[in-house]
Amino acid sequence: MTDDDTARLRDALSAADYRVDPVHELLGDRAAAALHRNHTIPGRMAVTGSTPLEVMTKLWRLQAPVPLSAARNALPLDALLDGGIVAADGDEVRALVDIRPYADDTGDWWVAADLTPELDGRTSPISADHVLGLNAASSTLARVTVRRPVGRSLDLGTGCGVQSLHLSRHSDSVIATDVNPRALRMAALTTGLNGVSADLRQGSLFEPVAQERFDLIATNPPFVVSPGGRHVYRDSGLAGDDVVRQVVVDGAARLAEGGILQSLGNWMHVRGQDWRERVGTWVAGTGCDAWVVQREVQDPAEYVELWLRDSGETGEATYAERYREWLSWFDANDVEGIGFGWINLRASGAEDATVRIEDWPHAVQQPLGAAVADWFGRAELLRADDQTLLSSHVAVADDIVLEQVGQPGATDPEHLVLRQHGGMMRAIQVGTADAGFVGACDGTLPVGAIIDAVAQVLEVDPGLLRQELVPQARSLIMDGFLVPAVR
Repeated sequence: MTDDDTARLRDALSAADYRVDPVHELLGDRAAAALHRNHTIPGRMAVTGSTPLEVMTKLWRLQAPVPLSAARNALPLDALLDGGIVAADGDEVRALVDIRPYADDTGDWWVAADLTPELDGRTSPISADHVLGLNAASSTLARVTVRRPVGRSLDLGTGCGVQSLHLSRHSDSVIATDVNPRALRMAALTTGLNGVSADLRQGSLFEPVAQERFDLIATNPPFVVSPGGRHVYRDSGLAGDDVVRQVVVDGAARLAEGGILQSLGNWMHVRGQDWRERVGTWVAGTGCDAWVVQREVQDPAEYVELWLRDSGETGEATYAERYREWLSWFDANDVEGIGFGWINLRASGAEDATVRIEDWPHAVQQPLGAAVADWFGRAELLRADDQTLLSSHVAVADDIVLEQVGQPGATDPEHLVLRQHGGMMRAIQVGTADAGFVGACDGTLPVGAIIDAVAQVLEVDPGLLRQELVPQARSLIMDGFLVPAVR
């Protein structure tokens, strides 16, 4: 696709209003929900006309053939045929590449990728250079990425280019890399369709950016833990979970001062070793503040089944052999489980970097980018000594409520619980002194004065209460229950 051809396609997509909401309205709730489950029959029953929007929806969202005459009326057909985007079969046109509407709170885009291979129960092996489109992992990364204005951003392992679209909204310049030439062609089409400028470079991991530095690195690397590489979009070819370790270590070295790296990843749970220690060794040597969140853990058999299904190998003649090979590799390497989660680093330059590694399989409120940025800010604040903390002003975060739990009619509650209704949606049980302290944190008095006032009300020694509440105050700030007051 030349630049002129891409511009003509962009104009056609825009003129047809081929966007998320109009397509959903055209399909209806039932068909849209079925399509989300990779079933197109309700959609094919609902979309029967030949308007440009219907032609594009059938061609790309439903992956159904459309009449050649209707395609020519709706699209710059010759350019799409020449560019390998569609193919003509007699009097019909079918899609070779998926072009899908995509949106977030900031606007609409179009994303180019390979066709969804498993529609309507079909399963077939995908090619080694398959370019994955919109999926749960890419959506997760987009939602946890910090959205602050930055100079230079890196979309490492760009795939179809969706992260570059997001980064372009708040970056002066975006560099996108991928080892797969086909992925770079897809990313070029994605960025071109949306008028986004990105410097696309081919190469493995950080090779294309040499010694360059970045204010933000966002990456969904090929993190699948397997015996060997088979599919470029998910398999690195490196042993075990070493690709994630390499992204963390090498990525930290390419962060500018204050720069942030955010990566999705899998890591092995090895028999006899705490997974926190394993991942902790990756981040400890970077010198960065680090916040690692494990969201789920799968047992090895479940993990193998997931990724064999993902690559369309279920039901193939080699399925059983591949299953045994993969599971035997896990057994030989003492792998008891595979964790999935997020790794966030910030080049703070501090000598005493803050590192937090936690298991959090509970509900969160997306998007989390602002919560990640706030966590790094609080880590910076808490590097201060206790005396500085006692003189600081903090306030209860806007999304915090205090729940009193007890039997109906009881004089006093059995439990006091502070609960977040945003971000990580944490909840902690507190005592009377903690609740009194938090309740008085409105930003007007310093922490030390509030503790002394609570001590007076409870008729306890202020010094002893400070020893108890200062560590608790640090924990409450770290978890986002208390925030620096705006004065």
